[in-house]
Amino acid sequence: MRHSIRRGMIVASTLTVAALTFAACSGSEADPGTDTDSSDFEPLTDISLQLQWLPQAQFAGYYLAQEMGYFEEEGFDTVEIVPSGGDIVPQDALVAGDVDFAIAWVPKVLGTLEASGVELTDIAQVFQESGTLQVSWADDGITSVADFEGQRIGSWGFGNEWEIFAAMAEDDLDATSVSITTQDFSMNALLDRDVDAAQAMTYNEWAQILEVVDPETGELYQPEDFNVVSYADTQGAMLQDAIWADTERLESDPAYADAAVRFLKAITKGWLYARDNPEDAADIVYDIASNAEAAFSVGPVHQLWQMNEVNKLIWTGADFGVVDAAAWDQTVAGALAAVNQDGLNLITTEPPETAYSNEYMEQALAELADEGVEVTGEYTPIEVELTEGGM
Repeated sequence: MRHSIRRGMIVASTLTVAALTFAACSGSEADPGTDTDSSDFEPLTDISLQLQWLPQAQFAGYYLAQEMGYFEEEGFDTVEIVPSGGDIVPQDALVAGDVDFAIAWVPKVLGTLEASGVELTDIAQVFQESGTLQVSWADDGITSVADFEGQRIGSWGFGNEWEIFAAMAEDDLDATSVSITTQDFSMNALLDRDVDAAQAMTYNEWAQILEVVDPETGELYQPEDFNVVSYADTQGAMLQDAIWADTERLESDPAYADAAVRFLKAITKGWLYARDNPEDAADIVYDIASNAEAAFSVGPVHQLWQMNEVNKLIWTGADFGVVDAAAWDQTVAGALAAVNQDGLNLITTEPPETAYSNEYMEQALAELADEGVEVTGEYTPIEVELTEGGM
């Protein structure tokens, strides 16, 4: 079975995480702000996580925690990882009680918090940097956000457009002049010139277009064929993939708070493995996606590119999963300033203080350090040569 083979690889690996010994069931202490004892509650052993898209290397750390047995090491019998093909809004699934934790971009959840009055808490900021790009043809002259006015700007919608408007607001540009054109999760809209600038993630759609053959040359398109605006280089950059928990449950249910810490320990080990073994991590995720009931079909080379680029967004030198206050404040400021093409705001008031907490992540990191897990370090990118179709 593939699972046992992977576990065998772990034992033989020189990877830091693999060399460590863990208790078979490491009952972590509960939330530092909650006075509990392990005898006061029955630890949760079955939990669920809602993703915001289909299986791919964007979520490698969670799948690796499952495949490598890290969830088991933290006392979980079952961790259900629930994909979404855009038909499920992660934070809504969490609010409804359908799942225990959810992955979602921060601005999308901020909009939900204000619109609905619910309380959710970002307990781990996995992506430390924005990976969103706006890609246009090199001869179209769209080289910066300042060139967006009057253009057909592609976006997937579902809240992915807010970085566009936050960046425009920072430059005092007229958002109502932009024609937001809904694009699918490919670069066809740009290739067909249905948009002037298409939305892309560094780890996905940017590679997709570089995996296409230019009919004029017979070779793959090259980066110099396009202009790229990176939101990470603007004040419109917003925090993206974060792990969200139910605020009220964290405060009132010690078993849930305890499960949150154990869950974060397991996924930290998963992401450490992805950092130190990107090729194998990409291979594992490709296997999972290839056998999934629903998946966005991409090749193994594309998954490797994605793993490489995702690692760059996660391992920036900051403590894994800890919310950077300055980045949070920038995200909130952008959300407050952003006005869309219809003149509507994303949010109009500051989010509650409970919207993020580093306590659970910091406890998870402290416990891992006590157990001998080296949780610091940066990622050394690998070279990935793209191929047609990512195959």
